[in-house]
Amino acid sequence: MDIVETRVPGAFVFDPQPIRDERGAFFEGFRCDQVEAATGRPFRPEQINYSVSRWNTLRGIHGVAVPPGQVKYVTCVRGALRDIVVDLRAGSPTFGEHHVTLLDAGSGTCVYVPEGVGHGFLSLTEDACICYVVSTRYVPGTQIDINPLDADLALPWGFSEPPLMSEKDAKAPGLHEALAAGLLADWHDVR
Repeated sequence: MDIVETRVPGAFVFDPQPIRDERGAFFEGFRCDQVEAATGRPFRPEQINYSVSRWNTLRGIHGVAVPPGQVKYVTCVRGALRDIVVDLRAGSPTFGEHHVTLLDAGSGTCVYVPEGVGHGFLSLTEDACICYVVSTRYVPGTQIDINPLDADLALPWGFSEPPLMSEKDAKAPGLHEALAAGLLADWHDVR
């Protein structure tokens, strides 16, 4: 597996090396030992979630308050997605910066999203499905939402027409509003 740290410290892209033959392909999509070796942190999945989206659906930017915090290991299991991670850690040297990864079911590419980093995606195909392997169970009231169209972030979603979004995401605060409200994790607490 090829593993590369992104410009957002602690966020990694994992690219499996498929074994191909006339039947198709086989690859390892997740190995705890490889994730832990690359990140230098323990990772024990507590929950697995799936999200299915219509074409041009924009979900995110989402994170989880610290505590409890949450690490995500995401991959596309059907269709294709433009996946974006955003550094939401107050005081981080890359605060507000992002990394874009194309996730598609055929490649098996995965993104590791550390605590304090936000995550979102745009579905590029009809009926796209993303899988989240997460380090903590869902805790009501701990979700952090940042408006994915925040002008200060200027994220390169690449849509050609307005995306389908939830009202919650469309009305979410921008990055600087969330920072001023004390919603974001501190860089020193999640490193």
